[in-house]
Amino acid sequence: MQIRQKSVMRNGTVTTFILLGLTDDPQLQVLIFIFLFLTYMLSVTGNLTIITLTFLDFHLKTPMYFFLKNFSFLEISFTSACIPRYLYNIVTGNKFITNNACMTQVFFTDLCGTTEFFLLAAMSYDRYVAICKPLHYMTIVSSRVCRILIICCWMAGLCVIIPLLSLCLNLEFCDSNVLDHFACDAFPLVKISCSDTWIVEQTVIISAVLTLNITLTCVVLSYGSIIRTVFRFPSVRQRKKAFSTCSSHMIVVSITYGTCFFIYMNPTAKEEVTINKAVSLLFSSVSPTLNPFIYTLRNNQVKKAFKGSFERLALLSTK
Repeated sequence: MQIRQKSVMRNGTVTTFILLGLTDDPQLQVLIFIFLFLTYMLSVTGNLTIITLTFLDFHLKTPMYFFLKNFSFLEISFTSACIPRYLYNIVTGNKFITNNACMTQVFFTDLCGTTEFFLLAAMSYDRYVAICKPLHYMTIVSSRVCRILIICCWMAGLCVIIPLLSLCLNLEFCDSNVLDHFACDAFPLVKISCSDTWIVEQTVIISAVLTLNITLTCVVLSYGSIIRTVFRFPSVRQRKKAFSTCSSHMIVVSITYGTCFFIYMNPTAKEEVTINKAVSLLFSSVSPTLNPFIYTLRNNQVKKAFKGSFERLALLSTK
């Protein structure tokens, strides 16, 4: 016990945390490992495929696919920030994580997660311009504007998480080093801290509320205008085509915002640790896996690009 205390304490402050994960049951851990490993590999493969196609196929050199390429990069980064570490914990049985590694994980997961919401808002604006102002689309959403929007999304993400991270870095942990989660997160850290956590808790809530409400307002306004414009189209075929270009994005928006509203806006979710962990797991593993399939299966241009690339590879292999 004394050796363990020395390994996790320095000058009375915790330097190493223990991540409890989802369960201690060995059989369940095997099932969770297989599930997470498969979803992680599918997520990375699917999103890398989208990124590769947007680089190789000239038909996908449009603002819509520029944003989709960046969204896929964010999805890979987000899931890679937490899932591989948890898989390592299951395989080795080593649940320890240093304070620095824990804060680094909080930084990358929160940065990628927050930036995703601003990017979803930018993608909604892109769809709004494409459908409501089609004649001016390439002028309004030019390559320069696209790059500026991407930079703004990352900067907005940094502005949201830097105050929170700086507060988390100043937290002290005296009595416990056990985090009841599968990854480092603000809520589990606040729960075991011996510092006054009121400011941190309020910062987490305010950051989440501002991010979700600001970006969701942009999404709702964009799609409100899109729906009004589409219903003015004279033919049913035009309406179907317009809605089909937005349907994939609307599904992703629903999944992403739905899970986050449950975690951050539902007061009971903070108390129901098991439910919170399960929803967080879905958000960090299942959602990044589904998104490539949602965008490819419902998008004829991506399917054509994939088919064309596959045929070119087959042709090269026969030579």
